[in-house]
Amino acid sequence: MSVTEQIIQLAQENHGIVTTAMVSEAGVSRGNLKYLVDSGRLERTARGVYILPDAWEDGFVNLQSRFKRGIFSDETALYLLDMTDRTPNEYDMTFPASYNLAAPRKAGVRCFKTRTEFYEMGMAAMTTPFGNVVRAYNAERCLCDIVIPRHQTNIETITEAFRRYVRRPGKNLPLLSEYAGKLKVDHLLRPYLEVLL
Repeated sequence: MSVTEQIIQLAQENHGIVTTAMVSEAGVSRGNLKYLVDSGRLERTARGVYILPDAWEDGFVNLQSRFKRGIFSDETALYLLDMTDRTPNEYDMTFPASYNLAAPRKAGVRCFKTRTEFYEMGMAAMTTPFGNVVRAYNAERCLCDIVIPRHQTNIETITEAFRRYVRRPGKNLPLLSEYAGKLKVDHLLRPYLEVLL
């Protein structure tokens, strides 16, 4: 199998998407990506992200490839978790406190920062509507984040997220309580849980 065919196969195995990181891990020169783009066998959708011409562009993968330190959070993570029916108008991502937010904000991302010790808390692998895997916060972390006033989450969205959470078979109330304590939002969560439980 030729090197270019190997890259095409990587894309086919990954829902039509291939990244420069995947190509490098496979031990293939990145220069082959340019050749495939020039010959029309791949399209470049974002820096380091390429798709097959017949594949749908996945905005989640594009953003996470561009902003590797970003974790999908808030309403975007609720959407990935099926805890809201609202398709996000913009993507929400959380970054470490020291991260420079200029580039993601310019790309239209609604950005949040968190302290380093909380950055990876609740991080999980989630599947996008296109079948690709990205990093996002789990349900328990999302519920803690959306009640923080500075996140400006719509009250209907918060209520619906809690309603769906309490009906989830995999809900983890002890973990939710642990996260709420660490993030000091337990007093903000309590009213929602008291009504629903």
